[in-house]
Amino acid sequence: MTYEHIIICREVIIIETIDDLENNPMELLEEPLDSPVCEVLCVHQDLIKEVGKKLIPGEQVNKLAELFKTLGDPTRIRIMDALAKGEFCVCDLAELMDLSQSATSHQLRVLRSNHLVKYRREGKMVYYSLDDDHVLALYREGIEHITERRL
Repeated sequence: MTYEHIIICREVIIIETIDDLENNPMELLEEPLDSPVCEVLCVHQDLIKEVGKKLIPGEQVNKLAELFKTLGDPTRIRIMDALAKGEFCVCDLAELMDLSQSATSHQLRVLRSNHLVKYRREGKMVYYSLDDDHVLALYREGIEHITERRL
């Protein structure tokens, strides 16, 4: 197998045989490159040493990964969206989400176990809200991130 390398601003595209380009070599340049990598191996030891001291410990890495995993479910995001707008009893939240109370309760339990929501009892009613201002800020930052314009 023959490979031809085309180098573009530190990004490498590997093309099987020049015939794959047919008559338009610029055709490949129109597609986005998936994972640009360095063309040479050059480890900056001073940077590695400095930043390595500041990385979060393994236990915190696992907790943060679990938090993002929890937020990776569309139903839980919808619940977070509703709770970002105010407090809801479980009955109203289930109706709003078009879920059974059991399914809603399960999702709330997952969110609660990750300290994303909290509840309070008022007589026979249970009301849920976001756990604290950090959770609301995390939610708002996520919304801002996905809606920002990319040039």
